[in-house]
Amino acid sequence: MAVDIYSYPACSTCKKAEKWLEAQEVPFTKHHIVESPPSAEEIKKLHHISGYPIQKFFNTSGKKYREMGLKDKVKEADNEELYDILASDGMLIKRPIVTDGSQVTLGFKEALFEETWKQ
Repeated sequence: MAVDIYSYPACSTCKKAEKWLEAQEVPFTKHHIVESPPSAEEIKKLHHISGYPIQKFFNTSGKKYREMGLKDKVKEADNEELYDILASDGMLIKRPIVTDGSQVTLGFKEALFEETWKQ
């Protein structure tokens, strides 16, 4: 099972996730989340597959999130608007996102990766 990972090279959490995937011999394709962020349509698809609330896709601890004052906006806006906001800047997206097209994980928690991605 090959997976896609949307990550940022300077992100220590992304590095941990990639290291874990490599150690488990899970083949993956890296996508630079800032240089080529997922489109609004891709985010919508990931959101529906994941079962997570759309708010979980936001990097709420990120500088850009705070600068844009998105805390209240995320509570009030509809999903379509939130997909567009997320697609506008990869730094707004919680990372890494890992998917095989039928499952999605956000961030890196070893137990969740064990459960979801271990072959």
